[in-house]
Amino acid sequence: MPLNVALAEPEIPQNTGNIIRLCANSGSRLHLVEPLGFNLSERGLRRASLDYADLADVTVHKTFDGLLDSIDPTRIFAATLDGKIPYHEINYQEEDTVIFGSESRGLPVSITSKFNPEKCIRIPMMPSNRSINLSNAVALVVYEMWRQLLFVGDEFPLKTEPSEKYFS
Repeated sequence: MPLNVALAEPEIPQNTGNIIRLCANSGSRLHLVEPLGFNLSERGLRRASLDYADLADVTVHKTFDGLLDSIDPTRIFAATLDGKIPYHEINYQEEDTVIFGSESRGLPVSITSKFNPEKCIRIPMMPSNRSINLSNAVALVVYEMWRQLLFVGDEFPLKTEPSEKYFS
């Protein structure tokens, strides 16, 4: 069932550490695309991921093409500020991948140029704002993906799709 999270050129070890913890807790795989702005043994990364690093499935790829060789390239979505489709409107499937860019630059054009517009998602936010924290963005998307899969793998997975009665 694993979902895939990919980070292209992440810069801040604490964000990646938080995402390692998130992936461990949601059963997602984490793919890191080099160059990384830190060493994987850096203290900030270890502290943020605490003891979850051993529970997470983390793979480092030299290139974006290396990432594509390890996943289903037809089921990858790019999280971008210019994405036309809100992240919650995609019908996610098992093994889907969402790729996020670095904290300061987002996804490079060398990657975004490979995506059709229907594969570019965005997180809605107020128009005057630039972005939200990378680990928060990943958490929003991963939990929506996992919710759509009825939290498979959780101790108490959903039995059916949530209905409006839960929100009245």
